[in-house]
Amino acid sequence: MFPQERPRRLRQSAGMRRLVRETRLDVERFIYPVFVRPGRGEQTAISAMPGIFQWSVDTLVNHCRSVYETGVHAFLLFGLPSHKDAVGSEAYDPEGIVQVALRALKEALPDAVLIADLCLCEYTDHGHCGILRGGTVDNDVTLDVLARAAVEQARAGATMVAPSDMMDGRVGAIRRALDENGFNHVPIMAYSAKYASGFYGPFREAADNAPAFGDRQTYQMDPGNRREALKEVLLDLAEGADIVMVKPALPYLDVLSDVRRSVEVPVAAYQVSGEFAMIEAAAQRGWLDRERVILETLISIRRAGADLIISYWAPEVSGWLGGLG
Repeated sequence: MFPQERPRRLRQSAGMRRLVRETRLDVERFIYPVFVRPGRGEQTAISAMPGIFQWSVDTLVNHCRSVYETGVHAFLLFGLPSHKDAVGSEAYDPEGIVQVALRALKEALPDAVLIADLCLCEYTDHGHCGILRGGTVDNDVTLDVLARAAVEQARAGATMVAPSDMMDGRVGAIRRALDENGFNHVPIMAYSAKYASGFYGPFREAADNAPAFGDRQTYQMDPGNRREALKEVLLDLAEGADIVMVKPALPYLDVLSDVRRSVEVPVAAYQVSGEFAMIEAAAQRGWLDRERVILETLISIRRAGADLIISYWAPEVSGWLGGLG
């Protein structure tokens, strides 16, 4: 006797497939990362990331305004400072590039969600994510600098701060500093499970943050560790994180799934520069269907458990999904 179950019944038309689809993308879940640099009228192409640019504050405002109109209302800001030094002082300077951009964007788009990436790697002359002592990153000294930078970002108009440094205890230090300075309403999206990944390669050009020596494996996670990711997530939650993140996304879908099953807070995933670049490169050579593959990767990230997806394709995908604000 032929089996009574015929799964193909629910696949026989596009309308039927849409009706029973388990996982869907929607515009409100996207966060769009942007790079801001000094100058005026600047739109500098990033060669390793086709279609992505470094913007001066004035051009960034115009760009974000057009993106906002597509329905993408959340932006993650990375800064390229006018100068770098050993302590990354522009990260906490009230006139630092991200703080200037936050004020301009807050005025132009008062309802946008403005997320400030919080790390020192773009601002230090050595390219590491913390303060060096004896050639290594001093975890606890770095916490004070990160906390100071978080307060300045909040003063400038950040809706949320996003520490990406992977220092132990940084979420607690940032939470205390924000609360003590009257910003107890500002949430923290922690890069909780951030791996020492080869997929960050194009970002090094985009943010000009390659380390001058060594690497970041003493503070970012080992790619072979799955259980440790949950440990990092739970520590960040205990210290006051409101949202936790897995980064990169596609190579760590198992970790993303573990985190989603284990916590009650929103979970974000970052579709990083290398994920973006490899698909763009293959598509330029005609080796794959660009739109289909972009959507398939985003669906996989959502299916694995991401509530929020940080993606360089956010504005374009919003158009495909029919997002109109």
